[in-house]
Amino acid sequence: MQIIFLTSKNSWVNEKKKFILQKKVFKGARIITKPTQINSGNDILVMLSYTKLLSSKYLNRSKFNLVVHESDLPKGKGWTPLFWQILEGKTKITTTLFNANSKVDDGKIIKKKNFHYEKNLVYGEIKEKQLKNALSLVENFVKKFLFNKKIKFLKLNKKSKSSYYKRRTPVMSKINLNQSLKSQFNLLRISDNKSYPCYFNYNGSKYYLKLIKKKKS
Repeated sequence: MQIIFLTSKNSWVNEKKKFILQKKVFKGARIITKPTQINSGNDILVMLSYTKLLSSKYLNRSKFNLVVHESDLPKGKGWTPLFWQILEGKTKITTTLFNANSKVDDGKIIKKKNFHYEKNLVYGEIKEKQLKNALSLVENFVKKFLFNKKIKFLKLNKKSKSSYYKRRTPVMSKINLNQSLKSQFNLLRISDNKSYPCYFNYNGSKYYLKLIKKKKS
């Protein structure tokens, strides 16, 4: 069986290759960063942290094109839905596994499952848990595929309306000095200390505020 993981060139997923490939069901899988690397006759393509839409030209090269999206689709389409919901104060996040088409976060839904994200998790821990949860859904699908079980798709309520999260930009990590840190704790813990740390402006200067969680001894 041929499994390919497609991720963006600069994605954090590239740092987790060893963790992904150590799983028995993913043995022999390839991790790529360009659609042109997708071979024809592929069984399963898994898009993890891939930020572009694939055209039918590439989607047709695989029997299934899986995407794991951390929202209760069709609600919460778009960018970084997990972080948006944590910022909203949610701890129970519905995650959707679907077979993608050429539209944004669209396609036949295979499974939905709720995952819990504790309120004390910080950025790196959130990403680790996100990956583990995503892989568990994909792993379950692959096992069904291997045992030739019929893949069933969920039927959505026709009244379900789509909603979209916009892309998070560095300016969204700005701390409001007139509000308490406690009220902005969720913003601190979803901000990447390296790429887009929290910051504030004061007396004509810009200051960065990074959240570092003490490891248990």
